Amino acid sequence: MQFKKITVVGAGYVGLANVLLLAQNNTVCLLEIDEEKVRLIQQGKSPVSDEDIDFFLARDDLSLTVTANCDDAYRDADLVIIATPTNYDTETNRFDTRSVEVVAQYVSEHYPEALIVIKSTIPVGYTRELRLKLGCDNILFSPEFLREGKALHDNLYPSRIIVGEHSQRAQAVAELFQQGAINRDVPILLTGASEAEAIKLFANTYLAMRVAFFNELDSYAEVHGLSTRDIIQGVGMDSRIGTHYNNPSFGYGGYCLPKDTKQLLANYDKVPNTLIRAIVDANTTRKDFIADSIIQKNPRTVGVYRLLMKAGSDNFRASSIQGVMKRIKAKGIKVVVYEPVLKDTHFFHSPVVTDLTEFKSCSDVIIANRMADELADVVGKIYTRDLFGDDL
Repeated sequence: MQFKKITVVGAGYVGLANVLLLAQNNTVCLLEIDEEKVRLIQQGKSPVSDEDIDFFLARDDLSLTVTANCDDAYRDADLVIIATPTNYDTETNRFDTRSVEVVAQYVSEHYPEALIVIKSTIPVGYTRELRLKLGCDNILFSPEFLREGKALHDNLYPSRIIVGEHSQRAQAVAELFQQGAINRDVPILLTGASEAEAIKLFANTYLAMRVAFFNELDSYAEVHGLSTRDIIQGVGMDSRIGTHYNNPSFGYGGYCLPKDTKQLLANYDKVPNTLIRAIVDANTTRKDFIADSIIQKNPRTVGVYRLLMKAGSDNFRASSIQGVMKRIKAKGIKVVVYEPVLKDTHFFHSPVVTDLTEFKSCSDVIIANRMADELADVVGKIYTRDLFGDDL
């Protein structure tokens, strides 16, 4: 099965990573309603922070066009990949999938021969529900396993490729993603649609559980005056556990883990569970513990060093340090923020200090989810739980 034209909808991390992966060997059109993003991409500039995306956009050997016009994007496309955002709605206890549905409905009505592949994260059972609602069988789900700031890298060197249908067309889609990878020796798994959706949510919830486990280990060690580093190193020597994803933090955050764990918990509404609920609750407990530890130092001004979740990313949505920041402010303690990517003068009513020297000077305690070399001269002011100097 050959795809003559592929249209990808959405120019976030997932959309751009897929566009650039596929444009190496296929004719690809990127549809993005934000005209500023379209302008940037047409100039070879990335609207997200990712070194590999920057590098690929500068190449002149990709078959890629970018547009904000729906008909231009969908015309003659035989494969449409949906990579629009699906934020978690706390009122409905469900991902907000309206953007996915809008695209799927439009394509199924106006271009019914096109195969639709959803890359956005969705609840378990959503693909089946959408097929029934739209009366369209041309809808598949293929989960993404990408890190912000490393999105294209993780597509070029994928851990696995999963497509939610047992069919020749699902195999063709899987091989399409495999074709663009540098490491093509990658396992392909075809499953049912709901199983593919569950794989995404359970994988991210397991990662959140691992973060929560080592954070609670760190809380225990700090309360009892023990060496967290020694304990983690000793635990990690067991090959069944390993030494990866074990660096204590202020909690798991970012775009995926908080919303995916909550969505999975919501999918458990009629299923007995203890662990899944505990993973969600543990993140709140950790932020409470971190905030209390900082408050006990009686600072007049707390400096928040970077809102970002990890190096190389430009996203601070749901970053754990924001939860700590809010708890500190609730106690009447002044908070200032150092975040170079912010253009605003205030963040949640706290002043943003753009001069690092000034930031260091005005802060009694500086909280940093991850340590950085530029803080070495004020290490006595730093509160961090970063032991191993790596991102989660």
